[in-house]
Amino acid sequence: MKPEPGPSPTTKSDRRLPRAVFWLGVVSLATDASSEMIYPLLPLFLVSVLGAGQEFVGAIEGAAEALASLLKLVSGRLADRARRKKPLTIFGYGISSTVRPLVGLATAPWMVLAIRLTDRVGKGLRSSPRDALIADATPADRRGRAFGFHRAMDNTGAMIGPAIATALLVWGHLTLRTIFLLAIVPGVVAMIALVGGVRERAREPSPPPSPGAAPDPAALLRAHPRTNERALAPYLAALTLFALGNASDAFLLLRAQALGVAAGLIPALWLLHNAVKAALSTKGGALSDRLGRRRLILCGWVVYGLTYLGFGLAHSAWQIWILFCVYGIYYSLVEGTEKALVVDLVGPSFRGRAFGLYYAVVGLAALPASLGFGWLADHYGALVPFSVSAALALSAAVLLWWRVAEPARPTE
Repeated sequence: MKPEPGPSPTTKSDRRLPRAVFWLGVVSLATDASSEMIYPLLPLFLVSVLGAGQEFVGAIEGAAEALASLLKLVSGRLADRARRKKPLTIFGYGISSTVRPLVGLATAPWMVLAIRLTDRVGKGLRSSPRDALIADATPADRRGRAFGFHRAMDNTGAMIGPAIATALLVWGHLTLRTIFLLAIVPGVVAMIALVGGVRERAREPSPPPSPGAAPDPAALLRAHPRTNERALAPYLAALTLFALGNASDAFLLLRAQALGVAAGLIPALWLLHNAVKAALSTKGGALSDRLGRRRLILCGWVVYGLTYLGFGLAHSAWQIWILFCVYGIYYSLVEGTEKALVVDLVGPSFRGRAFGLYYAVVGLAALPASLGFGWLADHYGALVPFSVSAALALSAAVLLWWRVAEPARPTE
């Protein structure tokens, strides 16, 4: 009697992430290294060098994210109609990589606004087709891990950028403007990786059903746009409520400075925050593959609410360092998981538009969130805006638990 065959020798390799996911992660790593050479220093540059107020900082970040979100909705629809998603992705990354370093030439706050808006145009054009590329390339049982890996690579770049900025600022004694201009270097690396590393197969028409085969009602429903929109609607409602309390992270950096974190250590603080995200994001996404998306998002939103309350109550610089680490845990739980849940809720032909809707509701809420946070901070101090954000996050968690059911996991 022959022994039972053992496990297939390809089982382990089958668990690897696809090539496209790996190279898109490299692209995000280099892009975020470029972006984060600038971002943690930008609020200080605006306030200390260009003389802007916190309300203007909020206006810049809110307007930039709102514009990006509208374009993500458009680019998602274009991605669903196109046979290839890569060209639109390249175009979006190219715009951002070109204009982002020009912040170093700005002499007035309105110039920073114009550059940030153009940078976000590029982000808006690339994000939905890029995420649809990841979803198309990855089997259903690895999507949480794939999106988590992508966020981990993004966050690794967000560690590298502040590390470079800190070295150039503290040991290189370069000016903020020079550091901003040098951010073009990792942007060029990102474009090389995207053009040369990411391969995409053109989408082929779906084969006709076999003669006599019974139609799959679930597949027919998931292919219908209105059905997809109805499945997404409760989730988008909860996301919108959460996003209204999710103001720009620039306010966290200003809070750190106000509590005594030296300007030269701000990039290091941001690096530490992103190190936590980079270390845990892949694990957080993979955990959602096993435990369910909704449970991980609920935990993440509760962590966010408690962390924001901590930022409002903090009174010493050492507390800020701890809070930024905990804030990284929130990101590791939800960044990849939120996107994986979008894919779980809709059919393959609706993914680009679904990501567009996801980004639209989050980004459009960023403008009132940041403007409101800045206004409350200027008029009432730190505790009030941070407490409002915490309350909105916990309310969104309740809405998610009440209205959004864990979907049956797709098998394709």
